[in-house]
Amino acid sequence: MKILIAPDSFKGSMSSIEIIEILSTVAHKYFSPLEIVKLPIADGGEGTIDAFIAAFGGEYIPVEVTGPEGNRVKASYGIIKNNIAVIEMAQASGLTLVPPENRNPLKTTSFGTGEIIKIVLDKGIRKIIIGIGGSATNDGGVGAMQALGVQFLDHDDQEAGAGGQYLSRIRRINLDNLHKAVQDARITVICDVNNPLTGKNGATYVYGPQKGATSAMIELLEAGMKNYADVVKRDMNIDLENVSGAGAAGGLGGAAMVFLNAELRPGIDTVLNMIQFNAMLKDVDLVITGEGMLDGQSVFGKVPVGIAGRCKKKGVPVVAIVGKIGKDAARVYDYGINSIVPAINRDMSIEYALKHSKDLLTDASDRMFRLLKVGMKLTL
Repeated sequence: MKILIAPDSFKGSMSSIEIIEILSTVAHKYFSPLEIVKLPIADGGEGTIDAFIAAFGGEYIPVEVTGPEGNRVKASYGIIKNNIAVIEMAQASGLTLVPPENRNPLKTTSFGTGEIIKIVLDKGIRKIIIGIGGSATNDGGVGAMQALGVQFLDHDDQEAGAGGQYLSRIRRINLDNLHKAVQDARITVICDVNNPLTGKNGATYVYGPQKGATSAMIELLEAGMKNYADVVKRDMNIDLENVSGAGAAGGLGGAAMVFLNAELRPGIDTVLNMIQFNAMLKDVDLVITGEGMLDGQSVFGKVPVGIAGRCKKKGVPVVAIVGKIGKDAARVYDYGINSIVPAINRDMSIEYALKHSKDLLTDASDRMFRLLKVGMKLTL
């Protein structure tokens, strides 16, 4: 029997690799001989580096950069075949780096993400993949671009500042000190959203509350983002307010397009294409995928459904093992997922579930593989 295990991370509790190891250990209790293909998956957020290194081999390079609150944080980027760098915004500017009580997108900065890009460029690397999911910021990507030498100047020709609260101060953009290697770099940005920069469907209104923004903060951030967009339109001749995906990662998607000439690509399909997922399905009997929450919204570009669509075309059955089943989760059955197994097995608080996530997943895995073993003995 050959099983491909390809889950997304369970945000806030387990990485894709940790999930794979638990599933693999339990599977070996019930099946022999057994071949397991281990493939961590991400859609541009946490685990993106893992996914590429698992597919192509490579190495993790540790760095220390500026975190979203301005403190120093430890992060990593990956180097894979053909000297391609893979960067996760979540490593340097991620929401999980900010304690819930401190989350304030008026203050958080994407500067550290720009520092990692600069480190990579300084090493002579010119092909870069950046996953921008899971950000803590709503600064228009200004912080990241400042780390690469772009100046956002106020009415006194001084730096406007770092963080969403300073977007309203920007009056002029100066590219004289932009990192020279940018012009030779080929940068691909992976994101799973297509929100514009401003408006009711933009970065601030849709994602600001998730990052700690109150109603009052949202109004300030949106006004700043509109001012930023106006200056970009005047100085760069690009209308970010009407560009799909410009609002990704609090505006870093738009900044990367404008200042780094980056190409924005949608999340899970881009990752699956890049790692040549279809070829990995050869001779596979079962695919196990998953994420923290599976619900009706998962059909819109989430990892399990993206994987299931590929498997459905190849006739490979798919089971999703998840932290929790949400509203309208049954919609995913139409997209190639054959069954959903939740880790939650009784009434419990979120805090308890997160604390005991590994034990809960082990129990769910055991239930799943027991049932699969029974199914294999049934005859029609």
